[in-house]
Amino acid sequence: MPGIVSVKTPPEAQPLRISVPDESNGRVGASSERSEPVNPKSNSPAPRRPPSPSPSTSRAKPSPDRSSGKKKSPPEKIVIDESSLDNPDLGPFLLKLARDTIASGEGPNKALDYALRAAKSFEKCAIDGEPSLDLAMSLHVVAAIYCSLGRFEEAIPVLERAIKVPEVSKGADHALAAFSGYMQLGDTHSMLGQLDRSIECYKDGLKIQMEALGDTDPRVAETCRYLAEAHVQAMQFDEAENLCKKTLEIHRVHSPPASLEEAADRRLMALICEAKGDYESALEHLVLASMAMIANGQENEVAAIDVSIGNIYLSLSRFDEAVFSYQKALTVFKSSKGDNHPSVASVFVRLADLYYKTGKLRESRSYCENALRIYAKPVPGTTAEEIACGLTEISAIYELFNEPEEALKLLLKAMKLLEDKPGQQSTIAGIEARMGVMFYMVGRYEEAHSSFENAVAKLRAGGERKSAFFGVVLNQMGLSSVQLFKIDEAAELFEEARQILEQECGPCHQDTLGVYSNLAATYDALGRVDDAIEILEYVLKLREEKLGTANPDFDDEKKRLAELLKEAGKSRNKNAKSLENLIDPNSKRTKKEPSRKWSAFGFRS
Repeated sequence: MPGIVSVKTPPEAQPLRISVPDESNGRVGASSERSEPVNPKSNSPAPRRPPSPSPSTSRAKPSPDRSSGKKKSPPEKIVIDESSLDNPDLGPFLLKLARDTIASGEGPNKALDYALRAAKSFEKCAIDGEPSLDLAMSLHVVAAIYCSLGRFEEAIPVLERAIKVPEVSKGADHALAAFSGYMQLGDTHSMLGQLDRSIECYKDGLKIQMEALGDTDPRVAETCRYLAEAHVQAMQFDEAENLCKKTLEIHRVHSPPASLEEAADRRLMALICEAKGDYESALEHLVLASMAMIANGQENEVAAIDVSIGNIYLSLSRFDEAVFSYQKALTVFKSSKGDNHPSVASVFVRLADLYYKTGKLRESRSYCENALRIYAKPVPGTTAEEIACGLTEISAIYELFNEPEEALKLLLKAMKLLEDKPGQQSTIAGIEARMGVMFYMVGRYEEAHSSFENAVAKLRAGGERKSAFFGVVLNQMGLSSVQLFKIDEAAELFEEARQILEQECGPCHQDTLGVYSNLAATYDALGRVDDAIEILEYVLKLREEKLGTANPDFDDEKKRLAELLKEAGKSRNKNAKSLENLIDPNSKRTKKEPSRKWSAFGFRS
């Protein structure tokens, strides 16, 4: 039975080279490479994206088989009469022409024309409406060529049509065609940043694969891990953990001890555990993965895991052990890749972060500068994603240095590097959110609002509208709206953020409580005193019953509630309070007026 597996090529790969299968086998294969992780870390008030301690979770991009061997000479130009498309021999011939055209380097546009006409021919020659796997195959090739041209939107309807052609009940070949179609469709949605649709396609493909091969086939394990990586990218860590556990169970049965497959599973599981704050479990998985890599002689992979172990030690404030892990990795990277390789720069960034946290600011700044020198003159083969990731991490350290303007410059450079890269919408949205925070910190509220607006639009389009990250970005955008006196808009943003964070984090989480406070202040500014009182009473009840009253915010909110109740009891004053007082208790007043004791009826980021 053919293996039902889907894979992707990395974002830094050369433009897709489409290989049309030979007539003898009639199938479209797939091959892939894995890319290095591109997961910017954030130390700003903006929410963090998932940490990148270990495996590559930046998932690859769709690609059919890559042809090997010498380039063929360009095929002769052949004029084909459209009326002859009902010839059953023409479809395979056109697919071969498409393959030869790509192999000769003549360009994908002519290959696309051949592949489209091949699909028409297969459709015309279908017998009594029977599903034609040749048609499905040709549609897969058409979609892959569209993707190689960057025309992902045009590939979507082609693939949606392709997955309707096979009938899974008719055997393994039909199951393979349907599985491949769903996975390729998921990859294409991923390239457009539509993570929710991408995940649904992968789930459909996994279901077909499990029906065809059983639940414990090693190829099912690969797809489970692939889907788990997609869930990690969407910050759906519980779903990712369940899939990764299943992958580990399958590989324990079918793979030898300390296999490379198990090491990859454990690195992904470590990533998930770290994202959920379970650092001890993450460390355990990384140590086991490192042992497996050592047993298989994978020196550079061991060094990469050492960096991940250092990250965990840093999170646990075990600084000496973190330095040791980083230095081990640095020695290997310098000896195997050279002093100016981006892997060396990435370790410099981690050391800069560590030394900042231990109060050694001079050493921290020095490591940042060394990393920036490497990124300024990248060695051949360095990808834009690697540089953008490094610049984003360094910007977070400059933010800690209280140099927001320098941090902004680095974020702008990172975003420009990723602008034209497909599949990077989610990463760009994270950078724009960070930029919004920076603009807000330096008082450039119009630019902050614009950055948050762009980030929110990308996150909505990418299916992250229900994530905690999205909720926090909405809260940040609401704060910028308040500064621009767009109070109605701010109220809508805070309300949406509250719904998301209540669902994702719970009502007692600090981010949710911050949104409650901002929403109460906004209602008060709008004259909706009753609504503001209701929220503050709810927050105080939560603090008294579940969080305790020692938190300094408790007294502040209690005073705010007392003031509102006093006003409501007097005359139900519907006039909005001065936004100047609501936002910044230290701002200069335009009119002389006595300040209230709780003038910091504040908005919280």
